[in-house]
Amino acid sequence: MPTLDLFNQEKKKVGTIQLRDDVFASEVNVALVHQVLKAQMAGRRQGTAKTKTKGEIRGGGRKPFKQKGTGNARQGSSRSPLNPGGGQSFGPQPRSYEQATPKEMVRGALRSALSDRVKAGHLLVVDEFKLAEIKTQVLNSLLKDKFEFDQVLIVDDANRTLELSGRNIPKVKVLRTEGLNVYDIVRYDWMVMTKRAVLPRYSWRRRKQVLVCRAQQSSVGAA
Repeated sequence: MPTLDLFNQEKKKVGTIQLRDDVFASEVNVALVHQVLKAQMAGRRQGTAKTKTKGEIRGGGRKPFKQKGTGNARQGSSRSPLNPGGGQSFGPQPRSYEQATPKEMVRGALRSALSDRVKAGHLLVVDEFKLAEIKTQVLNSLLKDKFEFDQVLIVDDANRTLELSGRNIPKVKVLRTEGLNVYDIVRYDWMVMTKRAVLPRYSWRRRKQVLVCRAQQSSVGAA
């Protein structure tokens, strides 16, 4: 189980924290990270490139010249792809570039990317970011002077003050825990996560199942 130093927002050590083995100490699968990264980048493409075929161009309903006797190749429309101003054959049409990626592959790529950051020593855990007000200058000086980061990815739970303070700083991105993705982890050299972002959490469905099981066990014991 990897153990990292825990810092406050002034980069003073306040303790240590143990990270989950299955998330931060798994084997790095480079091929899997590459595949998920390609799929994520492909999904961001707009896919709106469009050219008109001869049937979509206005005009061209009249035969440009008679069929025989001119010495030219026969033509049925002036909007043919063979003529200037005509349609385009096999041109790009609007399409989706999304690649279907199984959820378990995405989770595996996330585990590999996070484990790689831990092994490289480029993951920093902060107890919390507590800013008094929404101020870009305060957060910028904190990252540049205290942490000495040129570019960094900050991951925290819902923290509106942090999100609004960091959204206009170049080479700095603030993400919520549920928005963590492979592309941003790979893109930024350093990664800072808050304590509540790295601790294991259970969904409401999982907690409900645990409560139901406990209730059933207590009822069986009482009987």
